[in-house]
Amino acid sequence: MTDALKRLSEEGVAIWLDDLSRKRITSGNLAELIDQQHVVGVTTNPSIFQKAISGGWGSPRSSEAESGGGYEQQLADLAARKVTVEEAVRMITTADVRDAADILRPVFDATGGKDGRVSIEVDPRLAHNTAATVAEAKQLAWLVDRPNTLIKIPATKAGLPAITEVIGKGISVNVTLIFSLERYRAVMDAYLAGLEKAKAAGLDISLIHSVASFFVSRVDTEIDKRIDALGTEDAKAARGKAGLANARLAYEAYEEVFSSDRWAALDKANANKQRPLWASTGVKDKAYKDTLYVDDLVAPNTVNTMPEATLEATADHGQITGNTVAGTYEQSRAELDAVEKLGISYDEVVQLLEDEGVDKFEASWIDLLKSTEAELKRLAPSEG
Repeated sequence: MTDALKRLSEEGVAIWLDDLSRKRITSGNLAELIDQQHVVGVTTNPSIFQKAISGGWGSPRSSEAESGGGYEQQLADLAARKVTVEEAVRMITTADVRDAADILRPVFDATGGKDGRVSIEVDPRLAHNTAATVAEAKQLAWLVDRPNTLIKIPATKAGLPAITEVIGKGISVNVTLIFSLERYRAVMDAYLAGLEKAKAAGLDISLIHSVASFFVSRVDTEIDKRIDALGTEDAKAARGKAGLANARLAYEAYEEVFSSDRWAALDKANANKQRPLWASTGVKDKAYKDTLYVDDLVAPNTVNTMPEATLEATADHGQITGNTVAGTYEQSRAELDAVEKLGISYDEVVQLLEDEGVDKFEASWIDLLKSTEAELKRLAPSEG
């Protein structure tokens, strides 16, 4: 094993795990990853919870099937109380996030609140409803009741004012499902507006933290599919470049916004920069090296949230050679321009990916509700 993860941390990249399950918590695996693999945070999403919870009883081949993934007793208790399926899912997921947050609390304390964070997402069915998203974010923060929680809000048009409102109430936020540079700038604007609102309300804005989850591999997947359909040699030369180019230009935007006069005023009040978080960093095309979106996105004050397979690959053979984002902006703009010249619309692709991202999380959440409902019925005590 190389020391690539240590080197990555030393370059200013916080390593977060993009996964959570009760078995990972109770087995000591999460604590081990923190202790041995430089993991300093955890992200979750509806698909992760659907897999972790439904997998326990939904798949006879699952290694967690016999124990119900660790959820059986809680489900039995919830069934006895006759809670609604929505309440049951929230009680289960917030319990996992709370326990993970407790495991990560020493990291949170040691880094002054910068890391040691666990993210939990608002109900994805609320992605296009600003007021409901704000209400859900407040409820989740109350339910988990840990200072090292981040509430995930999607970067939809309806999500932007929700971000400002929630940050303005002093709740730390992970903004998710960011695909376009234009939307990323709007997310940073929403964050700064939230800090200004919190400051005006007399809140201590040094306690508010945020990350902006900029998705990487899904951009390549969609654009590569369109390149392959063209089938020309010129088109093939553009494969596998758009995701990295897009992310690197996002970092350029981050550097610009957080060196502005507007930021300087907040900085004087001890505000925290909203760090870019590289999400969707698992490589989906076997033609690319499995650490592509780690090795080639090294920059200070960023987060890379990795599925376990990517974490292990990086530990084994990651090539961390220093900052791989600095000095790339001109080339990155040229690489995105090359895609446009092929007749592939950047705006169309990023909007499609946002729509699909919301839809996929919503589908996973609905599947989780259905499987949980079936399990509650199975475990319900007989009347009489």
